[in-house]
Amino acid sequence: MIVYEAKAETTKEQLLKINEVLRTALFVRNSCLRYWLDGHAKTGFDLNKYTKVLSDNPDFPWVSKLNSTARQAMAERVWVAILRFFDNCKKKIPGKKGFPKFRIFQTRLSVEYKQSGWVLSECRQFITFTDKFCVGTMKLMGTRDLNFYQINQIKRVRIVRRVDGIYIQFCIDHDRKEQLEPTGKTLGIDLGLTHFLTDSDGKKVDNPRYLRKSEKSLKKAQRRLSRCAKESKNRAKARIRLGRKHLKVTRQRKDWAVKLAQCVVKSADIVAYEDLKVRNMVKNHHLAKSISDASWSIFTNWLEYFGKVYGRIVVAVFPHNTTVDCSNCGYPVHKTLSTRTHICPVCSHHECRDINAAKNILNRGLELIKNTDGLSEIQYASGESDPCLKKATSKSKSSQRKRKIQQ
Repeated sequence: MIVYEAKAETTKEQLLKINEVLRTALFVRNSCLRYWLDGHAKTGFDLNKYTKVLSDNPDFPWVSKLNSTARQAMAERVWVAILRFFDNCKKKIPGKKGFPKFRIFQTRLSVEYKQSGWVLSECRQFITFTDKFCVGTMKLMGTRDLNFYQINQIKRVRIVRRVDGIYIQFCIDHDRKEQLEPTGKTLGIDLGLTHFLTDSDGKKVDNPRYLRKSEKSLKKAQRRLSRCAKESKNRAKARIRLGRKHLKVTRQRKDWAVKLAQCVVKSADIVAYEDLKVRNMVKNHHLAKSISDASWSIFTNWLEYFGKVYGRIVVAVFPHNTTVDCSNCGYPVHKTLSTRTHICPVCSHHECRDINAAKNILNRGLELIKNTDGLSEIQYASGESDPCLKKATSKSKSSQRKRKIQQ
């Protein structure tokens, strides 16, 4: 499954109608969550049936205007959140378990259609939504060419609203596979803050620190927003300007991480990286902003995805004592954060601590591959770690039948 995204050209009337669509979808989601909290829904199929009850209710005439598949998609999102919460409870994840919450109408919202409620033009540059909200036809901007795929391959179409406009996402049923010549190289990666990436060959990649570089303009935009009167037009404009700046930082960070992950996967046949628990690391209030700005999770997710695309082996290594152990003899040498050089008192091995950690990560990754029991622990780029598949909220019809039988 791959996801293509294109920005849509919209008029003011279409923006108002899209807002109505998003409000209705949000109402369906919150209603389904309330229905589950009241104890009436035991399975995801019960939530799907409840969307029909909402559309037939004369007290909510606007719900029937939304396409039936869009209503079902919102119910499926609620059920996915419920299953995720119970799964976190079973795994005894420390901290918050992600209990499903009600959502309010805000800037970042989306609604998802399945294989009905929309029509693509023959040139694939215009899309028309055919539900009773009468959004109409919108032109798609961007370089993505949908002519390479059949209409039946498009399993989902989403309307995504961001601070800079409306976007249309297409979830296409296609397995991306590309063949590369083997390089005969293996690579271990140590992630850090001073240098974003240090590999086992001694190469280092500096941390771009996009948030730190944009802090001055962000603070200025935030001050302008705080000075505006509440519920005024100037405040709305200032909020949009601030949101665009944050969106730019997010896009810069993701674009850089994706391109770097692709280069790393292409450069070696086996890539081993440390599986950091970023959720626990950001609890350190002295380093939380820098850790979040580094975007390690985005980088590792795309590492696994490109490993699947190019047929490379991507291994996630447990990070315990990777910095402490000596890569030459294995003797533990404890260090503080300020100690940047590894000096082993046993074998007199002298090396940068990050390069020493990268070599340890590579050695552990190779051990996992050689060990037959450890093959199950290797995190190949599976569908669960695919950044594109994370956006999909529901499965195909065949998988839905299996899920109903299991329930």
